[in-house]
Amino acid sequence: MSAEEHQDKATAFARNNPVRCAVLTVSDTRTAQTDRSGPLIRRLLTEAGHTIVHHSIVPDEPPAIAHQIDTWLADTRVQVILTTGGTGIAPRDTTIEVVRRLLTVEIEGFGELFRMLSYRDIKAAAMLSRAVAGLVAKEAEAGGDTFIFAMPGSTNAVETAVSQLIVPQLAHLIWQRRP
Repeated sequence: MSAEEHQDKATAFARNNPVRCAVLTVSDTRTAQTDRSGPLIRRLLTEAGHTIVHHSIVPDEPPAIAHQIDTWLADTRVQVILTTGGTGIAPRDTTIEVVRRLLTVEIEGFGELFRMLSYRDIKAAAMLSRAVAGLVAKEAEAGGDTFIFAMPGSTNAVETAVSQLIVPQLAHLIWQRRP
């Protein structure tokens, strides 16, 4: 089956099965009133026909990040977790370490393509982003597989990642891993 045929089948599947997502903002400084990236992710996903099941803000602390992600991984409704923040190289940027420990399969192309696209806007600073995505494979009775995308906290980064990479492939990813 060609890539185009895969996309067509996935798009048809998604029309009747919206992807169910959870959105996590990781920040020591953002609140519900000041967070701009989390709401942007939710808006872009909703506009693409997907469903937001949960959203939350946690501090840049590994136990807090892990607890929230683990809670959502246990929720059989959640198919995709999208995080924003904590992906740089500052000492407090710990999202990537938490996410990578959970992944069964890493989708290397996400980070590679994200940095390539970011390079157009921020030049060599794009190499400082540790954006990552992958799959947490689980048994069907445990809710099935869950994809995780970890993005930087800036709204420009979120717009790039969600609009250009995640939304165009989200239905295809879910369709590929359906039972």
